Amino acid sequence: MDWTQVRFDWNRARAFLVTAEEGSLSAAARVLGMTQPTLGRQVDALEEELGVALFERVGRGLSLTASGVGLLDHVRAMGEAASRVSLTASGQSQSVEGLVTITASEVTAAFLLPPILARMRQSHPGLELKVVASIAIRDLRRREADVAIRSGKPTDPELVATRLRDTPARLYATPGYLRRLGRPKTQADLSRADFIGFSDDGDRFLDGMNAIGFALTRKNLSIHTANHLVLWELVKQGLGIGVIVDEVGDAEPLVERVLPSLPPIPVPMWLVAHREVRTSRRVRLVFDLVAEMLGPPKRSGAAAARR
Repeated sequence: MDWTQVRFDWNRARAFLVTAEEGSLSAAARVLGMTQPTLGRQVDALEEELGVALFERVGRGLSLTASGVGLLDHVRAMGEAASRVSLTASGQSQSVEGLVTITASEVTAAFLLPPILARMRQSHPGLELKVVASIAIRDLRRREADVAIRSGKPTDPELVATRLRDTPARLYATPGYLRRLGRPKTQADLSRADFIGFSDDGDRFLDGMNAIGFALTRKNLSIHTANHLVLWELVKQGLGIGVIVDEVGDAEPLVERVLPSLPPIPVPMWLVAHREVRTSRRVRLVFDLVAEMLGPPKRSGAAAARR
């Protein structure tokens, strides 16, 4: 390979790639954690190094030129290779100090993770733990997180996953709301109830509820939000009925179970990491401790013997 022909800086190429993917300098600067002027100078310097114009302004955003389009796939391949180098290097680290990023839904992050994080910090004070609370799927290949707690099994062969458990979820509402509703005793009584749903999966929520014997329509979703914690707060304020895992719902004194005899709704829980990052000592430690504390409850010797 003739290295004298490689005449550009990778950091500038990365600036170009992220700007192209994000659509603007301001968005790319936020992703990379730098100022917009600094990022703009890197893109300008790359254009000067290569002798081509990569972007043209369209309103407040940027559009790739023909030269930019022609280079994008090559630079994207470089970015993927750089991510693989980072993953492999992280996988070789045997230190229990440093940053580990965990992503989970808002409810899991707020209610189930705190005792796990406390135990990690107590036993390994050199760990720096970052929690990304979101229902959005983070890209573990691109190091958006090291460990993820998800409700579905990943299909990517580069990811390793452990089935933690099926967490039971139930319907909850405030006593005041249930009194206003007339103290429902059957699923049919809830056909006139207000449910707090998720903005992104309203139809899926209705389909799931109706599959277990309800007869709900879009009219029952009086309020919906894309944030788990906002949904739960709306339920606690008496605005309607919501579904949440019973570890959280049963611990909240402001609410009670709706139709307590109704079987729980199982919510699967998976623990996921990238195959190479999983070999890092500190990431493996976090992975294993989450698996231990959120995994299925251990059976006693007598109970195990009866099986």
